[in-house]
Amino acid sequence: MGVFSRLSDIVNSNLNAMLDRAEDPEKIVRLIIQEMEDTLVEVRANAARALADAKEVGRKKEEFAARAREWEGKAELAIAKGRDDLARGAIAARRKAEEMICVLDKELSVINQTVDKTNEDLAKLQAKLKEARAKQRSLELRRNSASDSVRVSRQIHDGRIDEALARFERYERRIDELEAEAESWSLGRARTLEEEFAELEAEDAVNAELADLKRKVAARGGQS
Repeated sequence: MGVFSRLSDIVNSNLNAMLDRAEDPEKIVRLIIQEMEDTLVEVRANAARALADAKEVGRKKEEFAARAREWEGKAELAIAKGRDDLARGAIAARRKAEEMICVLDKELSVINQTVDKTNEDLAKLQAKLKEARAKQRSLELRRNSASDSVRVSRQIHDGRIDEALARFERYERRIDELEAEAESWSLGRARTLEEEFAELEAEDAVNAELADLKRKVAARGGQS
């Protein structure tokens, strides 16, 4: 069963109101788009037939116009030859051709009106279809956003994550304890002989560098 019953229903539809009333807006908008696309194909097919009819009527009109001109010429020839009887017959034939031209003109006018109306309907239908597709994209974006929010919320409130973080904190605490234990072994330990000699050597190096620096300063002062 279609959402719409005729083209005017589509053109005059209020998509927002329809979707607000729908239990499943995404499903409804898909049905709306499908029906609009089907209607668009049908309307275009009707327009193509109308245009073909217009061309056919136009060709017939040209044929009858050519006949009218031909009978006009024959009537003139008959009069020139003194054959009024033939001239009357030619005039009658010309009049019938002209009557058919009038009939075809009216038919062509109706077809052109139909084509114009169809063109207007196509423009309105395409605008509605564009609106429906925009609604569909909007609904899809909202659904995806809502799904992402739900997924993130579930992860945030998932007890397994909290448990994993707690385990990580306990693991960090255990590493801190091991590092502290390693550092504690050096507390209060007497320096080795090598460490004491290294300290003396470092002190001699500092003193030597200090003496050298004093000499340089004194030399600059004597120059001034």
